[in-house]
Amino acid sequence: MNKNLFQEILDKQQKREVVPSNEVIAAWASHLICLLYPELSKATYSSTLEIEEGFQKLETDLVKLLNATKACYDCNNEAVAKDFIGKIPTIYRLLNTDIHAILHGDPAARNEFEVIRAYPGFYALCFYRIAHVLLKLNVPLLPRILTEYAHSKTGIDIHPAAEIGEYFMIDHGTGVVIGETTRIGNHVKIYQGVTLGALSVNKAMAFTKRHPTVEDKVIIYSGATILGGETVIGRHSVIGGNVWLTKSVPPGSLVYHNVEITVVENKFNHT
Repeated sequence: MNKNLFQEILDKQQKREVVPSNEVIAAWASHLICLLYPELSKATYSSTLEIEEGFQKLETDLVKLLNATKACYDCNNEAVAKDFIGKIPTIYRLLNTDIHAILHGDPAARNEFEVIRAYPGFYALCFYRIAHVLLKLNVPLLPRILTEYAHSKTGIDIHPAAEIGEYFMIDHGTGVVIGETTRIGNHVKIYQGVTLGALSVNKAMAFTKRHPTVEDKVIIYSGATILGGETVIGRHSVIGGNVWLTKSVPPGSLVYHNVEITVVENKFNHT
């Protein structure tokens, strides 16, 4: 082995700043989710004061994470953390609409407890909703770590910068990709393997809208791929499974593949 490589690695080790692991950062978000939804937690609370103290600890721990990761050198991390805590009621309200969408959109869902405990789509949305608020507060790094953690657990890849409305349902979820500049309206339902992506990965397009817009009350079935920043799926549309779209469709559209069935003689069916 080249000794220069060893020296390069040593130099990086000595220069690097010790920061919390991705698991520690994700654990902070998990604590928040468990406070909001005790169905997920082993902890029990006997008073509102204890719950209030739990949120105060979350705020203190967020300040520590922001300081330790050096996510922003010239930010007032205490103010950022306080602003985030103030937005938790909005996060909770949006997540409750997502629970409602899953419960009423999936015939297999029996109750809210099942949705909260067992649905990967809801789990991924919990991390996305938290990460999105942090990103809106101009917190770098942490939002992407949180959504990638959820991605590793669920197979659902939602960029924290995507704009997602109320009553959003992801059913099954494995393989779903929602890109950075995607905009999704209210009461949208998508299934496994759906990609809302970009037509080009050219780095020069980093600050342009590269991903589609999905308007209200759209259903996108499994395996559909919708690409491009100018692509708009009009409200009340249904996009069938495995459809490939790179152009807009008007409201009320039904887009699907024409399936052709050819009956051939079955040579094994002779008597």
